[in-house]
Amino acid sequence: MSTDTNLREQMCVLAKSLFDRGLTGGSTGNISARTSDGGLLVSPTGSSFGRLDPARLSLFDATGQHIGGDMPTKEMPLHNAFYETRSSAGAVVHLHSAHSVAWSLLKDQDPDNFLPPLTPYAIMKLGKVALLPFFLPGDAAMGDAVRGLAGKRTAVMLAHHGPVVAGKDVEAACNAIEELEDTARLALLTHGMARRQLSDAQIKDVVTKFDVEWES
Repeated sequence: MSTDTNLREQMCVLAKSLFDRGLTGGSTGNISARTSDGGLLVSPTGSSFGRLDPARLSLFDATGQHIGGDMPTKEMPLHNAFYETRSSAGAVVHLHSAHSVAWSLLKDQDPDNFLPPLTPYAIMKLGKVALLPFFLPGDAAMGDAVRGLAGKRTAVMLAHHGPVVAGKDVEAACNAIEELEDTARLALLTHGMARRQLSDAQIKDVVTKFDVEWES
């Protein structure tokens, strides 16, 4: 059994908060975090964010071997791809949040920069979000697609599916994915309107002031 008791409890509390506010429903979504010894704690397959049990989280050792808890989510290739390509990743969270999925269904989305620049906070917390094509749930090709980004993105949107975000820790990852969903909701609310977006100069100012990873 992992000694990361606080981490186990934090993962379950944050997951329940996301569930209770309708950001992922039923048995959708998955979450993982690095343990103090370099292993991973992962939400089990078929589990609900609203009812995660700290003692039953899947536990992996530092070599990637499953050593305790229930069987992990089928989206492990997706999580592993972020940990393998981003050394700063301490947690990964994936949701089936409705507004971001809806935004991914609209035609002519930019696969290199999924979210419109509506507020500084999405830029600060997410950088540019890559829009990935449709994959069957659990398809290892999702992990390959993330690896293809070479660690340059903290967040991706799986078309028709949901967002995936890596953060320095589980709280940061959850905060960032909420920002992604909020921005998608704003985009939908203002879609087709004569909305004002941040200018290139304003984006540059945010990127510079907050040291954001932002490819030109």
